[in-house]
Amino acid sequence: MTVRAVELPQLWMPYALRVNPYLSALHEESESWARGMGMLDGGQWPPARPAIWTRSEFHAMTVDQLTAWTLPDASFEALRINHRFNVWALAWDDYFASAFKQTGDLPGARAFTTRLHAFLRPERGARLPEPTNAVERGIADLQQQLFPPGLAHWRVEFNRALARYIDAGVEELANSRSGRIPHLIDYAPFRRESFAAYTAPYSVELATGARIPEQIRHTRTIRALLDAFMDFMGLANDIASYEREVHEEKDVNNLVLVVGTSLGIALHDAVPAALNLVNARLRDFEHLRRSELPPLVRRAGLDRDERAELETWLGGACGFLSGLHAWYTGAPRYAAGDVSFPG
Repeated sequence: MTVRAVELPQLWMPYALRVNPYLSALHEESESWARGMGMLDGGQWPPARPAIWTRSEFHAMTVDQLTAWTLPDASFEALRINHRFNVWALAWDDYFASAFKQTGDLPGARAFTTRLHAFLRPERGARLPEPTNAVERGIADLQQQLFPPGLAHWRVEFNRALARYIDAGVEELANSRSGRIPHLIDYAPFRRESFAAYTAPYSVELATGARIPEQIRHTRTIRALLDAFMDFMGLANDIASYEREVHEEKDVNNLVLVVGTSLGIALHDAVPAALNLVNARLRDFEHLRRSELPPLVRRAGLDRDERAELETWLGGACGFLSGLHAWYTGAPRYAAGDVSFPG
């Protein structure tokens, strides 16, 4: 039975989709960076293995739409930086899947990941190794672009998030090789790492120019809100990519399988249960935003400018989630053979 054979409840999304006005400009240069890094056929680099994508495969992913939908308020320069990061993250994902997940090459995956760690240097001006493939070239180039002066405080945390992202790929492969389906209790925090969700608050800050005020940044309420924000991203992705991951890539790291195995229920029941769990995390985010943040803001004594900055960041976070939802439900990467959400 595939996911399409199951009648699905609706994936809830209360935030309207907005589109960045620079989408058309981004589309015009969309493939230039990927080609320059050797990710596309016909680039300047003679790859040791075939390019990650053909031109048609690359454009079918509509990464420019993903970026413009998730960051509707970003300047063109901020949009371009985030677009290149999105391209890189998908390049890593597809390269890792073809080179290691499909072959079961765990030692090769570990060696590849160890090499990538050397490119995630938090020190400004750190000397990086000479890249040997498109993924390494991409991250080496991004290290020179991702941290403009106003966002230099993100250098350590962003690279730490990327290290967790690539390490999670090795753990996913180990799970798949052994047939070990993660337990639900462990899976949600792990999915934040394997989806690179810890980089998303940076993307919102890059797009909006706003930060969560220091006085409340480390409170329980903000931590809970960020956890719910990040959980929606990866868990909703699991629903959208179920068919490709589980049936084509033979992956066991997917919320539908996790729910079914952890709760001991059949796929017919696991699919709506997983969807309801994703909806619940978004309801948690909305409850915290509307009901628990206002009293926290009052207790912390935030002034008018700080409150306005917080509201700007939260608006950016809501836009980010609505953009992801639109991409999951409309991009050819997920539309062919994968789950189709109503509404």
